[in-house]
Formats: sequence, structure tokens, C-alpha cells
Amino acid sequence: MNVNIEASAKDHGQLHQTLWEISQAAQRAVLPDAQSLARARATLPRSLDGNGIGFDATRRHILEDIVPALNHSSISPNYYGFVTGGVTPAALFADSLVSAYDQNVQVHLTEHTIATDVEFVALGLLVDLLGFDLEWQNGTFTTGATASNILGLACGREYVVRTALARKGVAPIKSVGESGLFEAIQAAGLSGLRILSTMPHSSLVKAAGILGFGRANVKDVSSKEDPLQFDLERLESELQRQDKATIVAISCGEVNTGHFATDGIREMRALRSLCDKYGAWLHVDGAFGIFGRILPDTPEFSTIKKGCEGIELADSLAGDAHKFLNVPYDCGFFFSRHRGLAMDVFQNANAAYLTGGKSEVQSIPSPLNIGIENSRRFRALPVYASLLAYGSSGYQVILQKQIRLARKIAGWVFDHPKYNALPEENDKQEMLERTFMVVLVSAKDDDLNRRLAANINATSKIFVSGTSWKGRPACRIAISNWRVDEDRDFDIIREVLENVVEMGDERVEHPTCR
Repeated sequence: MNVNIEASAKDHGQLHQTLWEISQAAQRAVLPDAQSLARARATLPRSLDGNGIGFDATRRHILEDIVPALNHSSISPNYYGFVTGGVTPAALFADSLVSAYDQNVQVHLTEHTIATDVEFVALGLLVDLLGFDLEWQNGTFTTGATASNILGLACGREYVVRTALARKGVAPIKSVGESGLFEAIQAAGLSGLRILSTMPHSSLVKAAGILGFGRANVKDVSSKEDPLQFDLERLESELQRQDKATIVAISCGEVNTGHFATDGIREMRALRSLCDKYGAWLHVDGAFGIFGRILPDTPEFSTIKKGCEGIELADSLAGDAHKFLNVPYDCGFFFSRHRGLAMDVFQNANAAYLTGGKSEVQSIPSPLNIGIENSRRFRALPVYASLLAYGSSGYQVILQKQIRLARKIAGWVFDHPKYNALPEENDKQEMLERTFMVVLVSAKDDDLNRRLAANINATSKIFVSGTSWKGRPACRIAISNWRVDEDRDFDIIREVLENVVEMGDERVEHPTCR
């Protein structure tokens, strides 16, 4: 089923019509111009008006001054910087209700609201979309992949320390959540915690710092041939050190390239076996790549499918809904196969007013006991609405368009005499088969390459993020918006890249510099 989301945005309802008009305007420029930015900054108040300026004046100020100075990261199909995604019409409709009804979704109160039931069902629909068994419906919605990685590492920390305590014969087994990290690892005879991974995202390293692993204890165990692939012999050698409790973290879609750290069920089974043998926790950071699981089983997408194959053998999974699902910032998700473990870590020291009473049926856990926040918005409703509206087929169509556009760009860059397609490959077909939703590109000329991202973004026709690859500047084109159109967007990108390289040493004037 080919679901035309853009047509539904144009044809159905005032809110959707507004979204359609905004999306058409956003295609004309990705960034605000200098005048709009200057005017907006000049109108910002220096102090609080004692009597207020009233609703009407505030509304005019926001629409006339603030809105023109916002970028179009979510509403433009040509924003390829941060992987923001977009907001589908169904998600926009639902999000407006989230603010209007402002539900407290932290306590499961069956006679007060259906909000927690909707969240639980939305998690189940997401599990179904990803092709997992319902044993994975143990999770929660978060602010994004950073928070989800914190949940995964925190649950993993609890598990690996408990495992070490059990192997040492400590009774009663202490909980990190209850007794504290220092006391638990001391009782287990451990010298510390660590994470073994390959090219982890910065959010995983950040989570390691927050949770007491330490950023310096995120260790690389990659192969010499490919910095993203695991060296299984090296991994086992590290796991044999029983003085450390260990989490193995898989990058299911690396941030710069979109490539995968594993390439099939055989490797996942090997990782699972090693973790079981040495009492390690297996965590997946799937923010960039996990949705590759929804692709059809065809030769066109076989390499991507293999990169996601066997992920269900892990212990926990972190993901971003505001990326591929195209629901509003902020929204991530966390799942674990281990029912009840998150409650041991995040159990709220329940005040009486935070309980539903003994008569309440607790088949659905109160979210405040399985996640970080005690307060958060009903971010599950836009996810629920989008999944219901477009189904697996609708999302499959979106992802196929994104991949095909990325591969058109990558193929064109590969053949261009003045650009490099990264990581550099000798075989074009192999490079294209590995291309997911990210294209990494650099200019062959060093001088131009240093200014490449700035010159591209100065056109305001597209926006890319500057990054680096092997110590050299590069540009990342990350495609994540549901509005993607392969032919239209490829023509725009090709024109920009051609013009930038043709201008060479000339300075490209940014609209905001006029």
C-alpha cells in the first residue's frame, strides 16, 4: 500500500492544510535570512512586563517576529543536518491534543485516564513494526536516544553487577539501585565497570559518564579491517577479565556513515554467546538503523536487513522515534527483554499520592517506576496516531524513498571527479548496497573541503552537517523527513554540489550575510 502522506496533509482539515502550506514555504529556504533573525532578536524583551502584553499581542509577536526566524529543520525535505525527521499530519494532530489535554502519564490509574493504556499499546505497535516478539513490550518512551541509552546502560549495570555478585556467592544479592554502586561492586569484588563497543555514538559515551562507568571506560574492540565491525577474538579476550563488569554495545547504524556494526544472525549469535558465557549485558543503540528491520526481503535492501538481523538477541534496545517515525521532538523509546529489571533500577520511592491504590490492576507498570522522569508529557500519543494512520506499509514506503535518494546521491558523488564518497570503496555497487539513509562526502581539493559545509549551507537550498572522517573535514547528508521525493530532491542536491565545486575558491554568500 503506497500511503501518500503529503496528499493527506493537503486535503484533510485546517490543521493539515496549514502543515501543507508551511511545508511548501519551507522548500524555498532551509534557513532564515539575516533580516528575519535580526528583527526577531530586536523584538525579544529585556525584562518582564508587569502587566503583560496580552494574548493577541503575544500571538502577533510570535507569528510575525519569532516564526520567520526559525529554521525549517523539521518541515523542509531538504534539511539534512541533525537527524530531526519531520512531523506527519497524524502526529501533528495528536500532538496538539497532547498540549490541550496535558495528561499526567506517569501513574497507571485505570479509572482516571486511558493515557497509560494508549502508551502501552503504542509500545506494542512499535514492537510489532520492528518485528520483535511481544516479550520485548517491556519499555517506555523517553526524550530521545540519549535518555534511552541511559536506561539501557542502567539496566545493564544492574544486571552485570548482580551476575558478578551471584558468581561470587554473595547473599543476599545487593541491588545497585537500592544499595548504591560503590557498595555493590565492592561486595562483588569488582574494580569497576566498562563498555565494549565499536564507534559508539556520543550519547552512549555521555550515558557512561552519567552512570559511573566513566567515559574513559568505553573501550574500542573493533577489527583492524573495519573500525565499525567487532573483533570477536579481541572482545573475548577483554571479557575474560573478571575484575570488570561489562556491557557490550552495538551501533545499529553509525552516526557518520549509517553503516552497521554487525552483518547478520551468525555474528549476533556469536556476540550473544560471548555475553552469556561471561555474564555481560548486550545493548543495542538503534537510533539510526533499527528501522531497517521494516524493509522488504528483497535484494535491493538485503545488506541493510542483514545489519539489523538478530538484534532481537540483545538484552536492551535504545531508539529515536523523532527520527524515522517522524513524530515531534522530543521522543525516543527503550525496550528490554528482561521484564521487571527496569523497575528494580528506577523504582520510585512512592509517596502515597503516587499510587493507584490496592484495587488498581497493575498489568501495565506506572511509567514513573520504569524510567527517569517523574513528570513528562503524553509523547506516546503522536507515535500511536502515526502508527495507526500509516501502518507498516506507509513507513516502509517512506524509508524506501529515503534510501533510494541517499543511493542516488552516493552514486553521483562516487562518479564525480571532484568529490569523494566516504568511506572510500573501490566497488561502486558494494558502496551503494551499504548506503542506508546517510551520505558522507568530502571535496578532493583541501581548500574547498575546509569550507565545503559552510558553502553548501550558504545557499540555503539544503543544509548539511559538518563532520570529519579519518581526521579530514567531511559533510554528512542525513535523510530522515517523510516529505522526501527522490527525483525532486536529488536535482536540488546535485545542483547545489555542482555549483559549490564550480565556484571553487570563490566565497559563497549566505543569505544571512546580505
